[in-house]
Amino acid sequence: MANRVTAYFREARDELRKVVWPSRQKTLNDTLLVIVLSLVVAAFLGAFDFVLNIGLRGLIER
Repeated sequence: MANRVTAYFREARDELRKVVWPSRQKTLNDTLLVIVLSLVVAAFLGAFDFVLNIGLRGLIER
């Protein structure tokens, strides 16, 4: 049992050594892209909700 656990962690370590990690600049750029796109989508959905809310109020108040 202990040999299987040890082998598992050894293989996991070996696999992690094969990973090509992104550079700090690439990570920063991708993070900023995600933040900007999230803000754009939030603004779009907020504007869409606002327009639908105005339309619904117009229908209700008739």
